[in-house]
Amino acid sequence: MKFGIRFIGYVASMREIVNLSVKSEKAGFEYVWYPHDTFMHNTWVTTTAVAEHTSKIKIGSVGTNPYTTSPAEIATYIGTLDELSQGRVVLGMGVHTEKMVEWTGIDASNYMTRTREATEIIRALFRGEVVDYQGEEFQWTDQCYLRFKPYRANIPIYICPFGEDYLKLSGEIGDGSLPMITPPDSASYMVPPIVEGARQAGRNPDEVDIAGCAWLSISNDRNAATDVLRSMVSYFGPYLEAPALEKIGLAPEDFVEIKQCLDAGQYDKAESLVTEDMCKLALTGTPKDIITQIERLAEQGITQINLGGPLGPDPEEAIRLMGEEVIPYFQ
Repeated sequence: MKFGIRFIGYVASMREIVNLSVKSEKAGFEYVWYPHDTFMHNTWVTTTAVAEHTSKIKIGSVGTNPYTTSPAEIATYIGTLDELSQGRVVLGMGVHTEKMVEWTGIDASNYMTRTREATEIIRALFRGEVVDYQGEEFQWTDQCYLRFKPYRANIPIYICPFGEDYLKLSGEIGDGSLPMITPPDSASYMVPPIVEGARQAGRNPDEVDIAGCAWLSISNDRNAATDVLRSMVSYFGPYLEAPALEKIGLAPEDFVEIKQCLDAGQYDKAESLVTEDMCKLALTGTPKDIITQIERLAEQGITQINLGGPLGPDPEEAIRLMGEEVIPYFQ
């Protein structure tokens, strides 16, 4: 099992997130990921700062979508950051939900085709090719090529999928897949399509790093670990897939009132509506609890556990607990 950690802006200030990222490298995490969500803190700025303050950990964006950002911009960002970090960059391409993109008035219903084409384009740019590309979504001219030599020609691209067909696509074209395993029990729903997509493309499924993105709240105090989840659950819960929610007896309808509060800007009220069952969307509890839950995920085919969310009542303490008690167990 490989370990990644994922930081969302409201966990801490941006300067503190850089510090937490440095501590994560020291704690033994192999990857650090930053969601490139619409209207959240800018991933490109954050990853640049982290690259300058770390030396080993791999640095990735999650949900870098080819709608609000052109593949040309994505490629130059990733290529520049890979050079700056001396070959430590990974790209998480795609969308975990089309709804957040559509806030901006962009129709994102064609995310399958757009993700495939953007991935093809970006890989060609990294290889130093002239990308005179004529696709359904992108029509590029013979002037589309990088004006600098990339540090690597094969920067890993992970696909951020949801839904069975998108999961299959991630297995077909991705160096890795970044499914949201919220709740963790949904891994049994997420992994098989990824494996099937790889096999249908004639690939060995073992070539695809299935980096399940799970929310984490770890503490020696179980109750405190659960309570701190409510903000995360209320914000993202309304966008989760029905088949995933079914794994813990929930449905999208359970989040309707929460979504209405969010739309009205009533964030505190939304948090108050989060139930105990909704808190099962995350890995939560003591280090021993977390070890048991991660073992179950490994049995279901998750090869990288990508941990994010509040992390715990004290994010720095959560990183320490992971580094001293959880990660060593799996090594």
